[in-house]
Amino acid sequence: MKKRIGILTGGGDVPGLNPAIRGVTLRALKEGFEVIGIRRGWAGLINIIRDKEADNSQNFVPLTPEIVNRIGRTGGTFLHSSRTRPSHVKLDTVPDHLKDKYTAEANDLTPEVLKNLEFLGIDYLIPIGGDDTLSYGVTLHKAGFKVVGIPKTMDNDVPGTDYCIGFSTCVTRTLELTHSLRTSAGSHERFLVIEVFGRYAGFSALLPTLAGAANRCVIPEYKFSMERLAELLVQDRFTNPSHYSVVLVSEGAMMQEQSQMMFQSNETDAYGHKKLGGIGDAVSSRLKELSGKYNDGRKINVISQKLGYLVRCGDPDAFDSIVPMAYGNIAFELILKGRSGLLVNLRNGIYGHTNLEVVTSTKKVVNVEKFYETDRLRPKYKSFENKPYFIMTSDK
Repeated sequence: MKKRIGILTGGGDVPGLNPAIRGVTLRALKEGFEVIGIRRGWAGLINIIRDKEADNSQNFVPLTPEIVNRIGRTGGTFLHSSRTRPSHVKLDTVPDHLKDKYTAEANDLTPEVLKNLEFLGIDYLIPIGGDDTLSYGVTLHKAGFKVVGIPKTMDNDVPGTDYCIGFSTCVTRTLELTHSLRTSAGSHERFLVIEVFGRYAGFSALLPTLAGAANRCVIPEYKFSMERLAELLVQDRFTNPSHYSVVLVSEGAMMQEQSQMMFQSNETDAYGHKKLGGIGDAVSSRLKELSGKYNDGRKINVISQKLGYLVRCGDPDAFDSIVPMAYGNIAFELILKGRSGLLVNLRNGIYGHTNLEVVTSTKKVVNVEKFYETDRLRPKYKSFENKPYFIMTSDK
């Protein structure tokens, strides 16, 4: 009988997911495997009804060359996604056909996931996602199921790899959008404050700043002084012939007086995360208040912009078209060799793989000592020789 591979995408969408699905599928079909796309991430695997006559079209789809070739150049994920965590399913989100069996406030549906994988005849599973999605892949691996993970997140914060699908496009869009916003900042001689995604890691603010998107950046790994930021931005504005200056603010950044990150609400997702947001506006307000102190008593107005989903929507750039294809092929080749419990990765410019459990064993954040000038609130612009393509690695 033909071996069967399942693929799913979990967490936030990024450009590059569809090329990864295509990379796996075309190789697998050519080698005589069958490929099943699981819809809506882990949600598809808890909603399946184990009945041959049941309509499960919303939960999975057989993949063909025609399907994946059509979507392989596009952004997002045609399989759709969710932040479902099968080991912690709230009572109100337990599928209707399982409500009699699972009645606790939080339910572990892993036994159902394993039965559903067996029902679908899936021999190997390839989850494509960030540390949350992949952490449940570790759970399945420990339960004895064969899993090969592919790292995806625009924050680039999955441990064990220098690169996660979506990060390059995020940096590219951040540069493009920031440079576009400069025309407004320069026209009005203002500060430009741009809030970017990043949660607990500052890569998505630090690397665009390194590439010239901004004068300064503040990141989650280092609590910053608003006084110092205001002083620096006033200096930057004064030396700029167009009389404006720019700062990128990671959504997880904190001022020195803050005891915690700034959240939009207290509501949490399935992985216990509150939705971050609002630090950009808070920084903008404080900058206007403090600016007069360093500008002969004259306050400086601020343009505050949150880039949000603009940096994760649309088509992938070149890097996020090539890397996902390679990741998909490597994942399949590992399966072809009968290997599992692994994470496909890029380290120091070389494609490879590492143990999947690295995802839950450590955190990947910016090494402040190596890459960040804490007094100048900007990246370190030196010692690039022998560094990987995107400079900052998961090394501590």
